[in-house]
Order: sequence, then structure tokens, then C-alpha cells
Amino acid sequence: MLFKNGMLRCYLIGGSQDTHHDPDEFLTKVEAAMQAGITAFQYREKGTSTLSKAETLALGQQVRELATKYGVPLFVDDDLELAAAIKADGIHVGQKDQRIEEVLAAVSDQLMVGYSCNTAAQVAHANQLNVDYIGTGPVFPTISKDDAGSALGVDGLADFVEQSAHPVVAIGGISLDNVGATLTSGCAGLSMISMVLGADDVAGTVKKILELY
Repeated sequence: MLFKNGMLRCYLIGGSQDTHHDPDEFLTKVEAAMQAGITAFQYREKGTSTLSKAETLALGQQVRELATKYGVPLFVDDDLELAAAIKADGIHVGQKDQRIEEVLAAVSDQLMVGYSCNTAAQVAHANQLNVDYIGTGPVFPTISKDDAGSALGVDGLADFVEQSAHPVVAIGGISLDNVGATLTSGCAGLSMISMVLGADDVAGTVKKILELY
């Protein structure tokens, strides 16, 4: 699958840890989000996840089936073995994960590659790499990722967008109240976790995000 900037418009990230450690609730909400029009999904079984490796794979295979059914590009967070096993379309690499150069060499253009960049120096480094997009944040304070740094704010995000040679997807503390302001940064899209997976009305939330473009 070839990367397109439009994949970043409404980019959902999550795992069972984001739905009360309930895989069934997770799948139900992911399917609702895909039906409603998310433009990409990143399977991220991490942090407080309590799933075993086998359970993570089994859940990932179910996510793959949903992504195929709804035509949603599927990324895997920081796990080349898992990405290959579930035939993901892409992989996302964080600053604390496997070295980005090693990942790029391993995938050899077979997978789309995203890369987390949270400082100007990291963005400058990414500019020298053949990645498809960078994820930048947190834009606002967030509780979804326990390793998130200080909030950049919209102005900080805009600086990174201007500096980056790659399309930028914003992450961290995104809500319906700040979507409009975030988009003024020039970012290619928005990624979210709790905003969608923590919502009572997943489909309605996704549709509202898309309407704000």
C-alpha cells in the first residue's frame, strides 16, 4: 500500500488497554470507528496492556480482518514481527523503540513507516530519513501515554510542521474543542486515542472530527 497524506486525517491509535483491558469492547469500538470513516488505525498493545504475546497476535489478526473489511490502512506500533504476522500495511516507530534506521532497512519499502518526533532535533533527523510521516506531540496535556513529554501547544506544533520535510500528524490531548485550533498549524491530520476509544458514541465522535476539516 502506498502512503497518502489523507491517511493522517483521522488516525486512531489503540489497544485493549484503552478500553478497560476488554478486547471485545476494543474490537467493537474499533469497528465502529472504521465504519464511521477513520482514515488509518494503529494497533498499539502497550503500556498497561495485560495481554500475552499470543493474545496480542490473536487480537491483531481480528483487527486486520476489520481493517480489510473497511479498507482502513493498518499500522502496528513498534513490532516488526507482529506487523509481518498480521500483514500490516505500516509500522510506527517511537524514539524509545527500535532504531529507525534498522526498521527502515528491515522493511525495505514493503511497509509504510511513521516516526515519532517531539523535538526540533528529532524532526531534523527525520528529514534525512525515508519515512512516510512523523507523529508530533503531545500538542496538549494527555493521560493516554504515560511517556508523553511536555505539551507543545499549537504554535510549537506549527513550528515543527514548517520544519518537517514529511507530513505531520498531531497527537496528544486532541479533543473536539481544540481540533479547529490544531488544524491551523498546517498539520496533515490528527491522531487520537481516548478521544475516540473513551467515547460513549464512537461513530458520532469520528464523524464530528471529520466534519471539522
